[in-house]
Amino acid sequence: MAEIITVEDPDDPRLHDYTGLTDVELRRRREPEEGLFIAEGEKVIRRAGQAGYAMRSMLLTPKWTEVMRDVIEAAESPVYVVTPELAERVTGYHVHRGALASMRREPLPDAAGLLAGARRVAVFEDIVDHANIGAAFRNAAALGVDTVLLTPRCADPFYRRAVKVSMGGVFQVPWTRLESWPADVGVLHSAGFTVAALCLSERAITLDELAARKDERLALVFGTEGAGLTERTLAAVDDHVRIPMDAGVDSLNVAAASAVAFYATRPRPA
Repeated sequence: MAEIITVEDPDDPRLHDYTGLTDVELRRRREPEEGLFIAEGEKVIRRAGQAGYAMRSMLLTPKWTEVMRDVIEAAESPVYVVTPELAERVTGYHVHRGALASMRREPLPDAAGLLAGARRVAVFEDIVDHANIGAAFRNAAALGVDTVLLTPRCADPFYRRAVKVSMGGVFQVPWTRLESWPADVGVLHSAGFTVAALCLSERAITLDELAARKDERLALVFGTEGAGLTERTLAAVDDHVRIPMDAGVDSLNVAAASAVAFYATRPRPA
């Protein structure tokens, strides 16, 4: 059973993992460098543990010690119990759910290895909004995407807000970062994937047309929130694909578009 320790000093070095959680730039640097990520809320903490991520520590307000009792009993890492006021001073915000855990990151897998057993893959290019990344991972988990690939400039899926929005979906779908994009379109081609870019293009086919083809191995590529996919990416892929819109709307938010595309292209029984 984990050791339960009451902490009363916000500057206690044992709380280092939880300091400044609202400072996005600081956390984006610190967390990968220190090999950790923060899971927030009971469900997310449980899903991180079920996915095999080791716990460094937990930070709980008193009423959550009973809710998390089984997790505490199974853990070997320390559990720090603090007042809600102290939790807010440490983290920089009001911790509504009263439960945080610092988890250990694992090394990212090789893209080629992930692709070996995959049939449907999502590629996200330069998406910097953590909520969009989190929502996209939740969609991927819910709608049967086998693997997610991120370009080098994409937001960190293990940043606290992304993990929270994904409801733990980031732990369920295998993912990694590509090293050279869009050159790594070649990695997808070598693995036998048709690569289709969601975009507004004169040469675009509709999503229904793509889905009707039932490509054996399909990679769907989604662009950044503002500019969309780069010209180099659009030149490298096999197909341009659009989701037909009504009411003068030209496109959907990238997370919403991913949900529509994942659902439309899901494998169906023959």
